[in-house]
Amino acid sequence: MEGKKLVYLDGLKGAGCVAVFLTHYVFAFYYGMYHFQPESCHLPGNLDIAIGKSLLNLLFNGNTAVRLFLVLSGYLLCRSFFLTGDRKRLLQSAGKRYLRLMPSVLVVNLMIYICMCLGLYQNGAAAVLAGSEEWFQGFNAFPPDFLKMLGESLFGCFLFGTNDYNGVLWTLQMLFLGAYLDYALAALVSGKRWRWFLYAALALLLLRTDFLGIYLGYVLCDFMHTDWKWRKKICASRPLNWSFLVIGLYFMAYPSSGFGYEGTIWGILPFVFVNYYHVFGVLCFVFAVLNLEAPQKFFSMGVFRYLGRISYSLYLVHFLVIATFGAWFLLRTEGILGYNLAALLDLVLIFGITAALSELLTRYVEPLGKKGEVLLGRIFRKS
Repeated sequence: MEGKKLVYLDGLKGAGCVAVFLTHYVFAFYYGMYHFQPESCHLPGNLDIAIGKSLLNLLFNGNTAVRLFLVLSGYLLCRSFFLTGDRKRLLQSAGKRYLRLMPSVLVVNLMIYICMCLGLYQNGAAAVLAGSEEWFQGFNAFPPDFLKMLGESLFGCFLFGTNDYNGVLWTLQMLFLGAYLDYALAALVSGKRWRWFLYAALALLLLRTDFLGIYLGYVLCDFMHTDWKWRKKICASRPLNWSFLVIGLYFMAYPSSGFGYEGTIWGILPFVFVNYYHVFGVLCFVFAVLNLEAPQKFFSMGVFRYLGRISYSLYLVHFLVIATFGAWFLLRTEGILGYNLAALLDLVLIFGITAALSELLTRYVEPLGKKGEVLLGRIFRKS
């Protein structure tokens, strides 16, 4: 299992990225599913609230989806090292990290800057119509500044989590700096018996930060490549892993609104630990998927593998489409089609446009970073 490319993890990453997309769509146009306020509901009988309080909220639980994305990234970052023990590959991966992430960020932020200059952001008016002013109205409502946009794209999001132009860029700090933490741990302490004590101490230090997910993904990868008989027995136990899968889904679906979950299946859990519920649920779920053939086959389906291939670009560009075309379309068609039909058509069109832009970015922009990787590879070979 461990010597092959784990395509189902790419598929799972694609599914998580779609959940982030659906989260922002729901927050923008069906805020009642998150906030549980009748005035923000649009479906008959306030069905929005019932959906938000059910297991279906896992489809648009952005907090869980981001944790899934980070855990999977942490798992995959050092997997080749654990398979080969080649520290030179770690150094090469560390050198390539910025070049892999930056070009797409820059291009999408340029698109956002142009759209702002042209006045294409319609989220303010759409938020009033949708009843999502609390969340959707304030994005990109400032005069665009090219130098500030450039700074956010080239270093701000990576070092400081700056995300004024593209709200989703807050995770780039974890994907960038968190990766170097994982690389350093793999290079310095992998194989040491005492490393698990260090891992526990670092987990406590990172407990209140968003770096926890990408770090625990690395720890999980180390665990899965440790030659312990008891680990192998746990991984081979189908009943135990199916239990982990169910437990993981339960905690992953914990509503992240902070209120209104009383009387639901999560009512016994205090909200104060919500981020830990989601991280714990993701770890249980990913561990189960790593050991169960059925979910592996499911997430290896072509649609998930394709979404995994374009997931990074889809993550970066989707909110731009929602706040420009998506908001404009709803404003123009709601009076003709009615809110829910207009929103349904909007969802289909937004996702189609987002997928098309993501394909173009994946095919033509992400390779720009790979050209830099080739140059670095040549330098490493010469040295």
